[in-house]
Amino acid sequence: MRPLPYLPLLAASLALSLPAHAAEQAVRERTSFNADWRFMKGEPSGAANGAGIGAGTGADTGLNDAAWRKLDLPHDFGIEGPFKQEYQGETGKLPWWGVAWYRKHFTAPASDAGRKVYLDLDGAMSHATVWLNGKQVGGWPYGYSSFRVDLTAHLKPGADNVLAVRIDNPPDSSRWYPGGGIYRNVWLVKTAPLHVAHNGTFVTTPIVKADAATVDVQVTLENGGGNTAAQVSTAIYALDAAGRRSGPALAQSAASALTKVGAGRQILLAQSLQLAQAKMWSPRAPQRYVAVTTVTGEGKVVDEVETPFGVRTVAFDAARGLLLNGEHAPIRGVCMHHDLGALGAALNVRALERQLEILKEMGVNAIRTTHNPPAPEMLELADRMGFLIVEEAFDAWRLGKTKNDYGLLYDEWHEKDLRAMVRRDRNHPSIIMWSIGNEIREQGEPEGWKMAAHLADIVRSEDRTRLTTAGFNHVVSGYNGFQTAVDVVGFNYKPWEYPAFHKSAPHIPVIGSETASTVSSRGEYFFPVSDDKSKGAANFQVSSYDLTAPPWASAPELEFKGLDDNPFVAGEFVWTGFDYLGEPTPYNADTTNALNFTDPAARAQAEKDLAALSKIKIPSRSSYFGIVDLAGFKKDRYYLYQARWRPELPMAHLLPHWNWPERVGQVTPVHLYTSGDEAELFLNGKSLGRKQRGARDYRLRWDDVAYQPGTLKAVVYKQGKPWAEDTVQTAGNAAKLALTADRAALRADGKDLSFVTVAITDKEGRPVPRSANAVRFSVSGPGELVATDNGDATSHVSFQSAERAAFNGLALAIVRTRPGQGGTIVVSAASEGLAGAKVVLNSQP
Repeated sequence: MRPLPYLPLLAASLALSLPAHAAEQAVRERTSFNADWRFMKGEPSGAANGAGIGAGTGADTGLNDAAWRKLDLPHDFGIEGPFKQEYQGETGKLPWWGVAWYRKHFTAPASDAGRKVYLDLDGAMSHATVWLNGKQVGGWPYGYSSFRVDLTAHLKPGADNVLAVRIDNPPDSSRWYPGGGIYRNVWLVKTAPLHVAHNGTFVTTPIVKADAATVDVQVTLENGGGNTAAQVSTAIYALDAAGRRSGPALAQSAASALTKVGAGRQILLAQSLQLAQAKMWSPRAPQRYVAVTTVTGEGKVVDEVETPFGVRTVAFDAARGLLLNGEHAPIRGVCMHHDLGALGAALNVRALERQLEILKEMGVNAIRTTHNPPAPEMLELADRMGFLIVEEAFDAWRLGKTKNDYGLLYDEWHEKDLRAMVRRDRNHPSIIMWSIGNEIREQGEPEGWKMAAHLADIVRSEDRTRLTTAGFNHVVSGYNGFQTAVDVVGFNYKPWEYPAFHKSAPHIPVIGSETASTVSSRGEYFFPVSDDKSKGAANFQVSSYDLTAPPWASAPELEFKGLDDNPFVAGEFVWTGFDYLGEPTPYNADTTNALNFTDPAARAQAEKDLAALSKIKIPSRSSYFGIVDLAGFKKDRYYLYQARWRPELPMAHLLPHWNWPERVGQVTPVHLYTSGDEAELFLNGKSLGRKQRGARDYRLRWDDVAYQPGTLKAVVYKQGKPWAEDTVQTAGNAAKLALTADRAALRADGKDLSFVTVAITDKEGRPVPRSANAVRFSVSGPGELVATDNGDATSHVSFQSAERAAFNGLALAIVRTRPGQGGTIVVSAASEGLAGAKVVLNSQP
């Protein structure tokens, strides 16, 4: 797939333009502030107190930070490790908590005098406090919220300045790996005193017809200077696939009436435009436009802001599910945590893009951002690539799930966080619903529904163009008032409840907000094979026959049947698209998981089982839920979902691999995932039978195959005609390495990545699926090795290590370009006793 260029348009709150009529100074500047920071973990020696205030702290302008580590943002200090057995597997066995300081020295030009200067932080984990030149200027505790601080009052134009950010990430504050530090982008924004406020544009399309769409633009103006009068005008342009303006203006508003804006005040202005022959945004055709808003004050242009948007209609019908642009659109979704595997929580656009590419190939058209607002760049990619998004705000309300989680912040911060999320992201066409929470404990409280209604009302006050939802895991929440608090009821792991709920409330739409939670380890297969979901786990791995699940969950087929039997359900969000750091169920010793059980006896048993686990030295540090493993390698389950979600694609996938010398003559079940409806299985050319799929059959099974080495082949038919084939073969001994890069043409910007896969093969080039050879990676040329992985949830090898053992035949190297240095990058892999391999990349400035 052609790589996307870096993002010139991010979101309404982020995008800006440099107008042609600007002379010496742009009316608005927004520049990356990621480079040249200094970092230290902990408090500086001699700090006056733990609050980070006073002489000797990181906020002190006179502090000598020359010995501090130099780095660029985004940065996650937790992913650097080391892994430790005594750390919680629940949060990745990595040291992500604690105090950390970031400092940046910069010279502000003299031209900043008379301007407003802001610092925008897309995410800092967590309890961030910001100082400029020793003066506290703001902060935000919730690590997933984007926020702005005003630097103007304490900035020294024409002089040196010191910016300091203190992070205080509490332990026991997360159920998964959250990362630590300033892990998203930071921006410096400069405007005239009269300007569009932060996240101050809101574009809606209230009327969409075949010949034209009505585009309403609300603009919040802010005046940080003296009294003045202002006018606003808006033009609409098409955007191309790269997010650039394409062609002339398609619509242009007249300038608004001259309106007085008082000093220190905000006003709201609205304009309405007609966009002729508007092209609709959808996952199949993600066409976007941009509204360019120009602000004039005292006869001159003082601000200009670009707001990308899409024209589409979204409706949820209680009988039919999601209607997108008037057409039925089943949701084929996955839930995704925010970490990027071996790269940790630190944002990288290419790593995000790669995840989305892999999911799109599987047939995914929707993502639920669990359980928090994502990076802005994730939503920009979703807009461009065509994904539907359910954006979620919280994992907990007042009743928390861990000792120091959001429950401690709820009373003071829930409204600020919720409004910040919606205002930042409400112009994204990809977003179809706002989720106010996930499996919140208030579900079981008599008055809990009132909290849900309160949160939903906050969302509606900011955006009435989308519906609200939540993920409910207690059956009672569907009948005790919660169902009236949100617009779409989300069921977590309750497909058998769909018909009962629909009968009780036939007017309320339903979605599978979290489904399946099947667990597996790529390339691991355990015998005998059992349909008992509690079986199939051993040696801290889980069988990839895709039949194993925790007590509250199921194999994928149970949800498939629930959806097929109840077509009014809008679709599903599978837990999860990718493996993620933390939550290594079923090897998870954190008792908070017992909250998933409403039955007292089941909860008591879960607590007993988990207490027993807590006494075992469990190495697992990442999840087993993913359809794709932590390294980005596809598990068998990938093809089960692909077969369902892309029925038009001729495909077939056999499992397990066929390398079992210890099992000659023993029963070794063979399963087939396919989009066809009939298949014949052959072992060494001999037919083992032809099978047809029934109406509720989602895989074909030959459960009595006796293993013999050789070639296993499936020939698949659809409607009686040949459709697809798949073959697995017995390999010889490991003999050599094979390297493949996901992309060979890179940008020399210091951010672009190539994901290089090494496969262990025999001398004929056949994969050796049970190999675990140690592989050493090296990089020459203008690139660097930033991480390695293999998808093994039990590995405690540092992600920064240049040596990585293959896990079931595969390992991964992540290579980053060096900024401004073009040329040839050579990635080499070597392993003792095996022939090495190289792959050549090209980096262009």
